[in-house]
Amino acid sequence: MRIDTAAGSILCDPWVNPAYFASWFPFPDNSLLDWEALGQVDYLYVSHLHRDHFDAKHLRDFVSKDATVLLPEFPTSEMEDELRELGFTKFLKAPNEQVVELPGGLKIMIQALTSPTDGPIGDSSLWVEYDGVRLLNQNDARPTDLTVFAELGHVHAHLLQFSGAIWYPMVYELPQSAKTAFGKQKRDRQFDRTWRYIDDLKADHVFPIAGPPCFLDDELWQFNDIFGDEGNIFPDQSVFLSEYAKVGGTNGIVLLPGSVAEVTTSGATTTHPQPVEEFFANKKAHLEEMRERKRPIIEAEKASWRHPEVDVLDGMKRRIEPLLDESIYLAKGVGGPVRFDLVGYDGESVESIVVDFPGKEVRPYADEKVRYRFRTERALIEHLLHIEEVDWVNSLFLSCRFSAARIGQYNEFVYAFFKCLSEERLQYAEGWYDEHERAVDAEDITLNGWVVQRRCPHLKADLSRFGIVDGDQLTCQLHGWKFDLPSGRCLTSVGHKVRAHRVDAETPAPAGEALS
Repeated sequence: MRIDTAAGSILCDPWVNPAYFASWFPFPDNSLLDWEALGQVDYLYVSHLHRDHFDAKHLRDFVSKDATVLLPEFPTSEMEDELRELGFTKFLKAPNEQVVELPGGLKIMIQALTSPTDGPIGDSSLWVEYDGVRLLNQNDARPTDLTVFAELGHVHAHLLQFSGAIWYPMVYELPQSAKTAFGKQKRDRQFDRTWRYIDDLKADHVFPIAGPPCFLDDELWQFNDIFGDEGNIFPDQSVFLSEYAKVGGTNGIVLLPGSVAEVTTSGATTTHPQPVEEFFANKKAHLEEMRERKRPIIEAEKASWRHPEVDVLDGMKRRIEPLLDESIYLAKGVGGPVRFDLVGYDGESVESIVVDFPGKEVRPYADEKVRYRFRTERALIEHLLHIEEVDWVNSLFLSCRFSAARIGQYNEFVYAFFKCLSEERLQYAEGWYDEHERAVDAEDITLNGWVVQRRCPHLKADLSRFGIVDGDQLTCQLHGWKFDLPSGRCLTSVGHKVRAHRVDAETPAPAGEALS
C-alpha cells in the first residue's frame, strides 16, 4: 500500500516476489504495476520481517534509497541491519506508541509488538494523520486492543488482516475430515477476531488487506481457496465482504493492484483498474494464468536449493547445539525430542535426525518415541544451512513444503525455538519468557459465573474483552486458545495454566507453573 498526502508519501510493505521457497505469491498479482514510479517515495514502512512483507529483492531494486525508513522500536536491530545492507541510510526510529510529527504536518505513530510469537521477533502497526484524516494500517499485527489508536481521534480508514497466514492445519498428517473441521474452526476464529478489531476501532471505512497468498506450484495448488472447501483458511477479499455483510458490515472496500482510494473526513471515493466483482468471479482463471507465467520463476528457485556438499547432520549440530546449551525456557517448554525426516533427492530415501531438547544435542534418530515430527525435502534443510538462515519459521514452515505429526497439544515453544537460531534472538526470547512467566497477574475479572485472571496466560490479552466462557471452558478469542476452568489447564498448548475459580467458591484454584 502507498499512502499519498500533500506532506509526503509512505510506501508500506511492498511485496512482489515469491516468498518462502517460492510457495507464496501475492494475489491479486501486483508484479505488473509501475514500480519504478511507485518506489519513488518520501518514506518507507516495513511492518515486520516476514518475507511476504519484507521483500528484500524488491526493496533493493525498486524503492528509492532517498526514502526515510519509519522504523518500529523492535528488540533487536535485525530490520535496520537488513535495510542498511539493501542501501537505505535514512532512518526515523519511532518511539513505541508515541506520535511523531514529520515535516509538513504529517503525523505517524507506530505500535511495535515484541513477543517471540509476534512475527519473526516483532510485528507492528502504523497510524497516520494528515489534515484531520486518520488511517490505521494494522496489517498482520494482533495487538491486545486498539485503544492507543482510538484515543488519538476517530479513524477514517482501517486496514487489517482477515485471512490465514500459517501452515495449520493443511500440513498435518490427519484424515481429510479432521483437517476440514480444524480448518473451519480456524477460519471462523480469523473472522471473529477481525470483527472484534473492526468493532473496537469503529472506523468509517474498512479495507481488507494482508489477505491470503496464492500457491502457484503444482505441489501446493490445492491450498488455494477455489475448491469450495469450508475448511480452507485462505478466504479472499470477496469472501471477506460476504462474511462481513452477515454481521452487518456495510463499510468494506476492496482494493486491487492499481486501485486508488481517496479518503476524506466525509467519505471515500475509489477507482479500480477493473471491476472488483468481475475479477474475483474469474479467480480460478487468473490463478491459472499466473501459474503458467510464474512457472519459470518457481523452477529456477527450486534449482537453487540443492547443496549436496552440505553435511546436514553436522550442520544442524553446529547451528543448534550451542543454542540448546544456552536455552532454559524454550528447551524446557519443548520438553522432548523433535524429529526431522529428510527425504533425499530420489524422493524415497529418508535420513532421520533428532533435535533432543532435554539431552541438548542433535543426533541420528534412535527409534525412540517423539512428540513432534516434521517431514521435508533434504534440499530445503541444505539450503537453510547454506545461507545460515536464523529463522526456520520464516522460511521452511511458512512454505508449507513439509508435513507434520504430533502427539498431544500444540507446543508454541517448538516454533519459538526454530525462529531463534541465533544467539541474539535466543537470548531475547529466553529473557522475554523469563520476564513474563515470572510476572504475577493479580487482577481478576468475572465471566459467566467464573472468576478468572484478567490477562490471558498466552500473550496477555485482556479477557474482559476477548474471553468467552461456555460451561467450564474459557476461550480467548484473540488467538483461539482454550482453557479448562476447573483445573486451569490449557487445552490448546502445553503450559500456560489460567487462574480461575467459581464465583461462589471460597478460594481460587492455584494457577501452577507456566511451564509445568
